Amino acid sequence: MRKLNCWEFKKCGREPGGAKTNEFGVCPASTEERLEGVHGGNNAGRTCWVVSGSMCGGVMQGTFAKKYDNCIKCDFYKMVKDEERSGFELSVVLLGRLK
Repeated sequence: MRKLNCWEFKKCGREPGGAKTNEFGVCPASTEERLEGVHGGNNAGRTCWVVSGSMCGGVMQGTFAKKYDNCIKCDFYKMVKDEERSGFELSVVLLGRLK
């Protein structure tokens, strides 16, 4: 079964060519190549919680430190964590890839 990226799950329209890119811009999670393939996602599509500037619930999110408390309550985050189980990469590891 193919794993969903955040923009597919949330239907935000901020992926390249998406319906809302003219209004809100392209989401950095959809173009962050350093996290390509993590958890089976395209770019950071399954690690969006570590990417600054993603949009959740119609609100632009800030840095990891500012948004993480919201992210761990997110239905998408919970789904990825459940799907990946022991293969779930911790945020500290993912943040290290972004440096």
